Amino acid sequence: MKNNKSWSEGQTKIYEMVTNSIIAQLEKGEIPWKKPWTCGGLPKNLVTQKQYRGINPLLLLSTGYSSPYWLTFRQAKQLKGGIRKGEKGCPVVFWKWIEVENNKKTEEKKQIPLLRYYTVFNLDQTENIESSKIKPTENASLENASIEDAQTIIENMPNRPPINHNEARAYYRPSTDSINMPKKVRFSSIEEYYCALFHELTHSTGHESRLNRKEITDQVEYNSQDYSKEELTAEIGATYLCASSGIHPQIIENSAAYINGWLKKLRGDKKFIVIAAGKAQKAADYILGISFPKDG
Repeated sequence: MKNNKSWSEGQTKIYEMVTNSIIAQLEKGEIPWKKPWTCGGLPKNLVTQKQYRGINPLLLLSTGYSSPYWLTFRQAKQLKGGIRKGEKGCPVVFWKWIEVENNKKTEEKKQIPLLRYYTVFNLDQTENIESSKIKPTENASLENASIEDAQTIIENMPNRPPINHNEARAYYRPSTDSINMPKKVRFSSIEEYYCALFHELTHSTGHESRLNRKEITDQVEYNSQDYSKEELTAEIGATYLCASSGIHPQIIENSAAYINGWLKKLRGDKKFIVIAAGKAQKAADYILGISFPKDG
């Protein structure tokens, strides 16, 4: 029982640490899932070349460093380099599956996910790392290439719902499993159109024929906790898809009211954004047609 209490307290502290970091940015008027990046895509580990997932891209992108590459203190040492004196790292979280005793004597031990974290540093914070160990970043700033990549993502989405252009508003309708989008000419930029479409496609992954997300399959009330979680899932999912195609997320209007709304939600539930970001990652994975192990 003592161990369970210790795990619970540890989990709470990690959720609070992550959420407080996001809250601090919102309080400064910065929207982590709407910030443009200049580092060549989503953050990845320099040594393993694996992209960080879940809430981690938001935490790392918001630091403002120019490099997409991150590494631990130990990895910097392994590369014959180090972390510059006075530099502060950024936490990244991951799920570790552990076995616990089952209360029912007839059943075997069960596995539960446990949230953990470690600290990483951006390549800009290091010194003496051999240049031969650093893979050049791809240039994701070419507009035509970005739009083409965005269209390719949409065309290749598995089990994609119909996309119509019948009305001057964007929405996903679960009852018909269809998306409506305003015509492209109604948007201030082509990037804005694709960001909005990525948002609606993220919603569509909740359909029972795809990821079967309760926030979509159940009839949730407007502005309820589940409704708000689904909206944040779609916001973050769209951000990850924009990053995959090299499109900058579009800043929304009336950002003060928008920010205050999310601040209220995050302050009231410290698990809110971590869970939403995890759902967003799964949605983006589905749309991109990729899969990862459950603790990936």
